Amino acid sequence: MRPDPVLPAVTGPRRGPQRRAPSAPSPPSAAAPRDLVLYIDGSVEGNPGPGAIGVVVQTTEGEPVEAWGEAIGHCTNNQAEFRALIAALDKARQLGARGVTVRSDSQLLVRQFSGEYRVKNPTLGVLLARARALAGRFAAVRLEHVPREANRAADRLANRARLGRA
Repeated sequence: MRPDPVLPAVTGPRRGPQRRAPSAPSPPSAAAPRDLVLYIDGSVEGNPGPGAIGVVVQTTEGEPVEAWGEAIGHCTNNQAEFRALIAALDKARQLGARGVTVRSDSQLLVRQFSGEYRVKNPTLGVLLARARALAGRFAAVRLEHVPREANRAADRLANRARLGRA
C-alpha cells in the first residue's frame, strides 16, 4: 500500500466555505500529456446534511500532484460523491491529463456512472450527465471501486472540510 500523499498546508484567512489550498501542479512533461489517478470521496453529516468533498490527484506512479477538501453545503451523500467526481475530472482537465483512472470507495457511484445501476433522482441525473460530459473530454476514463482503506487520504480531506478543519 502506498503512503498517503503529502497534503498542502492551508493558506490565508478562513472565510466562507472551507477549502484546502491546492498544491502547485507538477510541471508538465515535455512529452505527450500524462495520465492521472484521481481518488475521490464525499462526506455528509446526517444525509442529507452539510457536505464536503475530498480529492487527491496523483501520477500513475503514485506521485502527488494536488489534494484538497472543500465544503459544498447541504446535500446527500451520493450528491457529494458525484460532486467530488466532477471536481476531480475538472481538475484533471485543467492539468492537461490525457486519461484518468478514478478511484472511489462508493460502489454506488461507480455502478451508476457505468450504467450498471439506474439513476432515478433528478438531481443525481444532472450530476451524472455533467460527470459523463467531462469524462468525454479525455482519451480514456476508468472508474474503479476501491476499499475504504485505499481511499483514506480523500476521505480525510472530505471529513476535515466538512468539519471546517480544512
